[in-house]
Amino acid sequence: MRGKFITLEGIDGAGKSTHLRWIARLLRARGVKLKLTREPGGTATGEKLRRLLLGGRQRLHPETETLLVFAARREHLNKVIVPALKAGLWVLCDRFTDATYAYQSAGSGVAWKKIGVLEQWVQDGLQPDLTILFDVFPAVGRRRSGRQKRPDRFEREKESYYRRVRKAYLKRARANPRRVRVIDANSSIAIVHKQLEILISSYC
Repeated sequence: MRGKFITLEGIDGAGKSTHLRWIARLLRARGVKLKLTREPGGTATGEKLRRLLLGGRQRLHPETETLLVFAARREHLNKVIVPALKAGLWVLCDRFTDATYAYQSAGSGVAWKKIGVLEQWVQDGLQPDLTILFDVFPAVGRRRSGRQKRPDRFEREKESYYRRVRKAYLKRARANPRRVRVIDANSSIAIVHKQLEILISSYC
């Protein structure tokens, strides 16, 4: 039986990494066998591209950036995600293609339709079974991200950039209401976990 593919999305500072670990513990406690991964990254090639995308001081052309994201994604799908799903594992992934629409399109100006073409080509129709969107006000996200000692290139962007990114995420949620479930990440961790527990319970 094919495993389920769950992705976590949200602007920087939404708490995805913290909540991913909590969701993983909840699923494992319920007997689910999991593969945890992230984008960009997840493979040796993907992690090299991640360092280039997030750590580079020189800004890439937005379309170059988008193509590198999808190159990493193709490797990720081929070597990690698809084999895990076929083996019956659930895949829990920190970011996927919704992030590309939000960051590279809304944030950096790449045409929405161009990303759609790459999405169809690279993913060949594969979509997450569930996407959890941690929605947070940009000012809150920036304040949380600012606590990090070494913010990456995207975390150094202005608040106006994150307003565009958040708007695109919510647009994706409205367009895919059965797949994308929005969680209010402005709330306390305890309240967020309660929302997550209810949501996850409907999937396992």
